[in-house]
Order: sequence, then C-alpha cells, then structure tokens
Amino acid sequence: MTDVAMSQDEEVSKKGKKPIVFGVLGAAILGGAAFFVTYTGIFPSAAGDSEMATDSYDSTDESAGGKSGVAESDTKFVALAPLTISLGKFASSRHLRFQAYLEVPSAAAEEVERLSPRVLDVLNTYLRAISESELEDPASMNRLRAQMLRRVQIVIGEENVRDLLITEFILN
Repeated sequence: MTDVAMSQDEEVSKKGKKPIVFGVLGAAILGGAAFFVTYTGIFPSAAGDSEMATDSYDSTDESAGGKSGVAESDTKFVALAPLTISLGKFASSRHLRFQAYLEVPSAAAEEVERLSPRVLDVLNTYLRAISESELEDPASMNRLRAQMLRRVQIVIGEENVRDLLITEFILN
C-alpha cells in the first residue's frame, strides 16, 4: 500500500510542475509583450507620452522633406546659453559642458528667447541631479534628451517647442 501511495505522490508532483512551468512561461511572454508595446508606443497612454514622441519625430520629418505640410520657414532655432555643470568632488570627470538649440515655430521664437533663463534653470537643475554613470553612458543620451525636452515643454508650452537639439555634451 505504501508503494501505491508513493506512486500517486510522484504523479501528483509531476502534474504539479507543469502548470507552474506554463504559468511562469506565460507570464514571461506576456510581460515581454507588454514591455514591447509600452516601449514602442503602439498604444497611446492616458498621459499622451506617445503623442509627444510622435510630435518630435514629425518635426524631423518636416525639415527632412516637408511631409507634414509645415513649411521649413515656419521653424526657427533658438540657441541656449552654454551650461557648465560641476559633477562633484568624487566624480572622475569634473565638469559637464552642455549646449543646445530649441526648435520652435517662428511665431513663438520671441517668447522662447524671453523665457530662456527659466529653461536654463530647469536644464541645470535636471543635469545636476543625474549621476555621472548615466552621463557617461552613450545609450542614455536619447533618454536624457527626451527628459530635457519634456521639462522645457512644461516651462514654455508644448506647442511652443518642437525639439531639443544637443550640440555640445562634453565631460571633462
């Protein structure tokens, strides 16, 4: 009778592992699919993050060939004053030198220039909060650029800034 009980326990343990394996595998597949959909922005979020990313890419398409119907003469580039940011006494690099241009509609160029001290303050505050390892990683440049663009759009207005173009990003 103990042999029968042991064989039943073995069958139960073998059957008990299959649902767990399939559950973990299914969760991994669904998690990967959810990450892919979120990362690529296939479905817009409630906050409109994918619209922001689409708008910045549309402005690139406009200057490349005028596909969106906006004339190139409607775009101006406003230069921001260069920033030199100290990274701290324990950093291997001592300073970050940063300079950028803002791509704006012609009608908003004067207002953007007027608000440039606020923009510089926001960028300076953000760049000081970033760790040196993130600044040194070339793969993080797109994320940093998107974060800075979003902060500038909050200060100036989303309709007044199309893109942020980084012209200088030097760690020394």
